[in-house]
Amino acid sequence: MEYRKNDIVTLEIVDCGTDGEGIGKADGFTVFVKDAVIGDTVTAKIMKAKKNYGYGRLMEILKPSPYRVEPICPSARQCGGCQLQAVSYEEQKAFKEKKLRGHLERIGGFKEFPMEPLIGMDEPYHYRNKAQFPVGRNKEGRIVTGFYAGRTHAIIENRDCALGIPQNKEVLDRVIAHMEKYNIAPYDEMTGKGLVRHIFVRYGFFTGELMVCLIINGQDLPHQKELVEKLGEIPGMTSISLNINKKRNNVILGDKVKTIWGKEYITDKIGDISYEISPLSFFQVNPHQTWKLYSKALEYADLHGEETVWDLYCGIGTISLFLAQKAKFVRGVEIVPAAIEDARRNAHLNEIDNVEFFVGKAEEVLPREYEKNGVYADVIVVDPPRKGCDEMLLKTILKMQPKRVVYVSCDSATLARDLRFLCDNGYELKKVCGVDQFPQTVHVETVVLLQRKNM
Repeated sequence: MEYRKNDIVTLEIVDCGTDGEGIGKADGFTVFVKDAVIGDTVTAKIMKAKKNYGYGRLMEILKPSPYRVEPICPSARQCGGCQLQAVSYEEQKAFKEKKLRGHLERIGGFKEFPMEPLIGMDEPYHYRNKAQFPVGRNKEGRIVTGFYAGRTHAIIENRDCALGIPQNKEVLDRVIAHMEKYNIAPYDEMTGKGLVRHIFVRYGFFTGELMVCLIINGQDLPHQKELVEKLGEIPGMTSISLNINKKRNNVILGDKVKTIWGKEYITDKIGDISYEISPLSFFQVNPHQTWKLYSKALEYADLHGEETVWDLYCGIGTISLFLAQKAKFVRGVEIVPAAIEDARRNAHLNEIDNVEFFVGKAEEVLPREYEKNGVYADVIVVDPPRKGCDEMLLKTILKMQPKRVVYVSCDSATLARDLRFLCDNGYELKKVCGVDQFPQTVHVETVVLLQRKNM
């Protein structure tokens, strides 16, 4: 039977796609349905039809799945930030393990490999230490803040995200009240007018320190002294700043930060290492799970105090400083100069002197240091962006022949591709472990150990 747009179909959801959408079949025609859960029987409206598959909108749940739960957040379906909030947490973890294993098998071509159980959270809510709330107006003209609906810039009003900290609501309530009292306009993307673009909150889970940064389309905030007094009433308030962004684009943060009260940064910890975090710093958003992730990376690195380690895509030195506790010497590479400044400052803060940091592309710095200066590595750790490692970098790793490569990945598809390249050229896949950094979403972090063959 041929299905067309606007047709209504009844489906039993038998699988889950990599983005969390339910998958069902109608007379051999595959339909992907957002918000449907494995085990559901649903009716769906075909929104887009191809020859053998289509995309449907969930219309009615005829029979709920045993894995279906009631989302904590009333905006979960509209917001799009939590693709899996209607799925039990045990089933979320099973989905992520299956996704990881599937990528390694289909993309990487690995048939048998030792995979450890995915490391989940005891409390899979309220884990984010950072949130960026866009500010705008609703159809009635009232100032609102919340999150963008999936694939749009329409703001779904929400001041109390289930993944964020309780203090977010206190901050947002005070800032919006201040804007209303003094007639301060939110930014309008269509016209480029208005002042307040985003409200950015950071929190130190282990220190209790709180940071608020307002991203503004101007140089100053009217009556900022009054706002500082209100925000200063919130326990833990440590830093209040303005970030200047007058550009008409989708980039949230501008380059210039003006501290208007308190410190320029907050401090937080991962394990025994302290980090100073500014509004522009990159820092993992789930510190509890980051400790587990880095501990697993450190375990796989198997350091005994005599090893030279390279940490590529090192950011502000989070993994580098972790590794330095057990290594003889660690060299970190990151393309963002401000991140390297943070890394050096954090090394000094923790009195760690067996580290060195380089600014530049990992695929340029590592070949240069290897070929010109003869540096080597016993262990190489990589933690690349979603696109994975540059091929030149992978080739240099093969030339250097470290005993072990520890690959930390936020995208298991590009991970599988890169592992295949390394394992076709002298390395062996020894261990794989998923870490759930982002419960309620489809994302999964992975730590992999590769060992040089014939050791």
